[in-house]
Amino acid sequence: MRKAIKNAVIVLLILTLSAATALLAYLHFFVSKDREISGQWTANLDMTEPAAVTAFSWLQDIEAVSVSLEDMESCMQGLSVQVELTLEETAHSKGTFQCRVLPESYDACNQAAYEAFALAFQELLAERLRMAGYTGSTDGEAMEELVQETFGMSTVSYLMAFGPELLPSLEELQAQYDGMGSYETADGILTRQFEDGGFVSTKVEYYIRKDSRLILSEETGSVSSGSLSDYDSLLYTLKEPSNQ
Repeated sequence: MRKAIKNAVIVLLILTLSAATALLAYLHFFVSKDREISGQWTANLDMTEPAAVTAFSWLQDIEAVSVSLEDMESCMQGLSVQVELTLEETAHSKGTFQCRVLPESYDACNQAAYEAFALAFQELLAERLRMAGYTGSTDGEAMEELVQETFGMSTVSYLMAFGPELLPSLEELQAQYDGMGSYETADGILTRQFEDGGFVSTKVEYYIRKDSRLILSEETGSVSSGSLSDYDSLLYTLKEPSNQ
């Protein structure tokens, strides 16, 4: 009788251990993977809308020619500035982070924005000249030569020097995204403590991790203001480690 009870206990213990092992394996491979956010992540800040709106407002001042915001947005597709976020877990649900806007990405985006702006400006300039009775060539090359003869510089250089600032400044973006410090995660919420000398600021974001994607959503509105809360979301992609 005792032997039968002993065997039953052993069998029950083995089954319990097997179930626990299976549960741990499931948590490790399926659950913890989507909760663990360590790694080097990159996101692209879409600059199309601010650049298009600014260019549209400036070009409206050219008399007798028409331009729409949709036209400017179609000219300025694919404008983005890259943000790099590195998260390193040092304890369960805790770690350190470093985030920065890549200056070289900002410079490339700014250049691309003004090149698209220059094309739109040349098209409107050509239209204005034709309306004024100009009979010479109004193709892109001719308009570029005309601008250089008139202002002593290329269209892009002229717009950079005397046109509007199409993008928020690099300093503005750095003030919004750059920083380092510590973080904690709990119940789908990422809390980051930005440390700048003796000053510490806190940013609270909802996060969703799915495979190589990480979505961070920061609340920007307030129910108390009389409207539903709004969320500013940013999609990060996990940077794959380079093969050595």
